[in-house]
Amino acid sequence: MVTDMAPGAGKIGLSSIGANRIGSAPLATHSDLRGRLETPISFTLMVHHVVLYKLKPEVTPARVEAMMMNARMQLLKIPEVLSIKCGKRIDPDLDWPFFIAIDFESMDKYAIFREDPIFVKFTEEIIKPNTEDSLALDFEMDPGKDVQFS
Repeated sequence: MVTDMAPGAGKIGLSSIGANRIGSAPLATHSDLRGRLETPISFTLMVHHVVLYKLKPEVTPARVEAMMMNARMQLLKIPEVLSIKCGKRIDPDLDWPFFIAIDFESMDKYAIFREDPIFVKFTEEIIKPNTEDSLALDFEMDPGKDVQFS
């Protein structure tokens, strides 16, 4: 049983005894690897932004369709938007009858999006007049992979 291990070394199988060499190449310690491999989250993880909306009572199904069309047409003009999905509820008893989901490359791109004049106008002219409440949820995702090349 090995008892003289550096903190975290057992996870990658490195001992704190001696020079940690295989042949003539020194092995990196756990903390050395961690420092070299970590990148700030804003550069590595994609963001999935989902907003659920409660609609005002006077909003008709036709207006919901128009909101969906406007969301796709307007928000896809913003360069920071990787993809957008929007939709309406299937179950009429759900509290949140409309949603918009948008993917961004990073939190930095998401921050730029929030200040974009197209988004600000969309919010003022489409979202605010038709909704009475919203619930925004932001998730970190692993970067996507194009499956046709895998």
